[in-house]
Amino acid sequence: MSSSSPSRLSLRQSVAMVWRTLRSMRTALILLLMLAAASVVGSLIPQIPNSPERAAQFLDTHPLLGEFYRRAGLFDVFGSWWFTLITVLLFVSLVACLVPRTRAAWRSLRARPIQAREIDAFRHYEEREVGLAPADAIEVARRTLRRRRFRVARDPERPSLAAEKGALRETGSLMFHWAFILLLVGVVYGKGTGYSGFALVVEGDTWIDAQANYDGQIRTGRFFDGEFTGIGVHLNEFESAFRETGQPMDFVSRVDLLAPDGTPIRPQDIRVNHPAKIEGITIYQSSFGWAPVIRIADGDRVLFDDAVPFSRQEAPEGVPDLAMPWRGVVKLPTLRPQVAIDLELWPDSRAFFEQLQTGEPVAMLVSYEPLMRYVVYEGKLTDPSPVSLDVRSMDETANGIVFAGTEADLATGKLLEDGDTPEGPTLGFTDLKQYSVFQVAKDRGVPIVLVAAILILVGLLPALYSSRRKVWVRAEPSEGGSLLQVGGFALQRKAQFEEEFARLVDALARAEGAGSDDTEREEVGTR
Repeated sequence: MSSSSPSRLSLRQSVAMVWRTLRSMRTALILLLMLAAASVVGSLIPQIPNSPERAAQFLDTHPLLGEFYRRAGLFDVFGSWWFTLITVLLFVSLVACLVPRTRAAWRSLRARPIQAREIDAFRHYEEREVGLAPADAIEVARRTLRRRRFRVARDPERPSLAAEKGALRETGSLMFHWAFILLLVGVVYGKGTGYSGFALVVEGDTWIDAQANYDGQIRTGRFFDGEFTGIGVHLNEFESAFRETGQPMDFVSRVDLLAPDGTPIRPQDIRVNHPAKIEGITIYQSSFGWAPVIRIADGDRVLFDDAVPFSRQEAPEGVPDLAMPWRGVVKLPTLRPQVAIDLELWPDSRAFFEQLQTGEPVAMLVSYEPLMRYVVYEGKLTDPSPVSLDVRSMDETANGIVFAGTEADLATGKLLEDGDTPEGPTLGFTDLKQYSVFQVAKDRGVPIVLVAAILILVGLLPALYSSRRKVWVRAEPSEGGSLLQVGGFALQRKAQFEEEFARLVDALARAEGAGSDDTEREEVGTR
């Protein structure tokens, strides 16, 4: 007894089977759901291109799970090979589904309405006695249907015609699906050839659109050519307004936009939801903060003199964010031993003293006699980050408070008055500025996405609110003239077509000269 092994599919048969699978709309829907699920995962798990710090923290906190995420590409979902594969397959599947449908719709638009053999078997059917001859009755019916925007074709062999309406539904559906593909193309093209990053600009400073000025906070597309615009943004002033409750009213950055050679182009106010657009890039108002100007000197030698952007401390549960001080770090790695100064800024000193007295947090809505608390550490700097400080290998040597416009002795922690001689380096709080964080994005796909979105809406309306309807009219000779027979059906929205069909029969009867009341109307049936 011989056993036969199952025959293997040839390469051509395998390719044909895969192609048939991709041409299924079910496959396109499954791929679309997979793409949506991957996008959700990308929004829940920290992504290395957007937030490398959070991704590294996740790896440290959950080493086993984090390593699995790393190997699976979940820390860079939108750049992973499997996300690219799903996207390509979705494109292929949608195109494979739409091309045959588009051809069929085109052939249907060009073809004449098809005559029917037996129209009294349709769901909707009525008969009317009219006083015209059969040929004249059909001609009047043709004109009536044409006025109602039906496509009409007469039967050359007998007094009958076929009409149809609602081809716009299929056209709208195809437009919707093709526009969806165009939308995907616009997104892929825009994100693939553009870039997006964040720029921190202190009042009085100028920022230039160049890769080095993003400080690593930039994400470029896979097909980005590396060409930045060189456009400059000079921040003249940042203004913020709050209600007494702490609710923000307005954030505005007043900037001058500069050409790559430094020539002023125009002044502009950048607000939330009111970005600046120039040379293909869009500049959004993202966030803001305080940047005190700090001067550290040792006698006549200036060790540090610059504005330091501070970040707001995270508020505990139940405490408003505006009540929290701002934190910054100044590091002096050239000194021996190395020195680091941990700084805490209170833009409104009234809030600081009120919290000391009552223990209740107070929102800081404006800048009023700002002060800074500081702690000086000496030892070995092990944390290279300019915004964080690891003091495990350092010792605290001094602490104190310094007000705006004053200096403090870092050796003793005391405020210096006129004529005082410091025992060590001095810390000066010379000015308090604000900074703006702008999100800068270049996306060439925005016009394509806009056109696609408009086409989606235009195609969606007829696809939702119209339907395919077909009507047949025949005229048979009778004693008084002709017996007008009308049949029809709708492919969609069948309940609405029942009323439309009754109105259409009445309109045909009136046009033929017959009455439209119930005594003159013989309804054979609506099946």
